[in-house]
Amino acid sequence: MFSFLIRRILQAGLVLLIVGFVAFSMFNFVGDPIDNMLGTERTQADIDRLRTQLGLDQPFVVQYWKFLANAVEGNLGVSYRQGRPVAEIIAERAPATLELATVSALFAVGVGVLLGIYTAIRRDGLVSHIIMSVSLIGVSLPTFLIGILLIYLFSVELDWLPSFGRGDVTDLGGWTTGFLTTSGLKALILPGITLGLFQMTLIMRLVRSEMLEVLRQDYIRFARARGLSEKAINFRHALKNTLVPVITVTGLQLGSIIAFAIITETVFQWPGVGLLFINAVQFVDIPVMAAYLMLISVMFVAINLIVDILYVAIDPRLRS
Repeated sequence: MFSFLIRRILQAGLVLLIVGFVAFSMFNFVGDPIDNMLGTERTQADIDRLRTQLGLDQPFVVQYWKFLANAVEGNLGVSYRQGRPVAEIIAERAPATLELATVSALFAVGVGVLLGIYTAIRRDGLVSHIIMSVSLIGVSLPTFLIGILLIYLFSVELDWLPSFGRGDVTDLGGWTTGFLTTSGLKALILPGITLGLFQMTLIMRLVRSEMLEVLRQDYIRFARARGLSEKAINFRHALKNTLVPVITVTGLQLGSIIAFAIITETVFQWPGVGLLFINAVQFVDIPVMAAYLMLISVMFVAINLIVDILYVAIDPRLRS
């Protein structure tokens, strides 16, 4: 188990280095930040001075090495657009994104697993057929279109929920949260459903297919022959074995929630890290873009590492 953990950590470090290198390389082709930072009255001396000040006159390898060295120390550079430390800006935006991701993940896993179990146990029922048919919406429609439809229905037509923004928030020692206010909770509903709907339908279909496969196994027939109740068979035997392959896919989907938050935050003007990245792309704010992609990479790698550990803990066959 210890050697497995060390191997996974080394692999995670290599992945982060590769992702950081690729991301930092791509940013050299998105434009010159000097064009957005200086006005039309600029001179060549102003351009050269600012380029030297930002370190853009140095070779790419030197820039990348300095970025990694500073990132290890928690220094993600200074935003070209705002002139503030990137770590400080991300810390201000992170609570909004993490709150949205938490609500979406709970919705995706909770509803997805429950509906997957129900549609597997009642696979021939009318309600199960309706659920499976409706779930095609979450799989086929793009996220931004789902968000627009929800805004039109619940904000424009019914006027039940806000269409944009985060609502009122409470400051808890530097951490802002909307969980403690009514408007904050209402503001989370539409973007939370929008962001988690695709993952929910995917998890539901995966749980259903895996559980149907498990219910066909010989040991399930043997359990029925022993006279065990359907409840014990479904939840004590079938569900436990169903969750083994589901955990891996679910972990990956939860990681993608953070990445896909860009689209949802743009549609709902949610003041999170995803919207910050979109604005950074428009202004060629390379430190912010690089920090965001590295942050997403760290989250993906950390989630994959946790999933691998859970997978080994649940399935004893992998410990040998």
